[in-house]
Amino acid sequence: MPDIRASAPVGPDGAPLLVLGCSLGTSSILWERALPLLAQRFRVSVWDLPGHGAAPASADAFSVAELADAVAGAYSGDFLYAGVSLGGAVALELALRYGRRVRAVAAMCSGARIGTPDGWAERAAQVRAAGTGSLLSVSAARWFAPGTIADDPDLTGRLLHALRDADDESYARCCDALARFDVRERLGDVRVPVLALWGEHDAVTPEGSAEEIGQGVRHARVGRVDGASHLAPVDAPAETARLLEDFFTRSLTEVGS
Repeated sequence: MPDIRASAPVGPDGAPLLVLGCSLGTSSILWERALPLLAQRFRVSVWDLPGHGAAPASADAFSVAELADAVAGAYSGDFLYAGVSLGGAVALELALRYGRRVRAVAAMCSGARIGTPDGWAERAAQVRAAGTGSLLSVSAARWFAPGTIADDPDLTGRLLHALRDADDESYARCCDALARFDVRERLGDVRVPVLALWGEHDAVTPEGSAEEIGQGVRHARVGRVDGASHLAPVDAPAETARLLEDFFTRSLTEVGS
């Protein structure tokens, strides 16, 4: 099972546990602006991908399903879950594999398949040859909405440093996992409530990716994060927190919690 690192939960004692997942190349810094808002209502923990942030490097192959297994193993009892991009792919695997424990999930700026196998293979080869630093300029253009870097140079700069500092082989292993990830034909098996959010400016996982989830999952809602690109919690932390709180609160109420 891949080695991840989960932060100690923060928020009101006795509140529902909300687990947050990160996108490829980032770390828990991704949720820095939105987390305090979510922690007013939930107990919140963030986990880091292998070789990212506080998590140790991984030289072994793993799948997105195995990342979901690692997340489920890191926490006890029931929980809510929201993840961005690769973290959102984990959301869908959690819903499929741990429907009795995961009460509701949000897949943000994500999809039932993300990109193409050939594209991920090329990305993995580039990182193995030239390191994650070779991705900085392209990632900056994809990750952030127009104006975000100028408006918040500290946070965006630290996220780009997190990409540069991510372990090259672990990053490549994540690419390999995404190349194999495709749950489009299994969406009908999901029984827990799912929120599929897309960013207004996101060219990586645009509206169609969220709509595909919404059409395939029985209890799904689809929403847009205004003013956001691929890293919605950075571009629009307040709107992200509001959409997640509304969805999870409604989902808990609907199941009688």
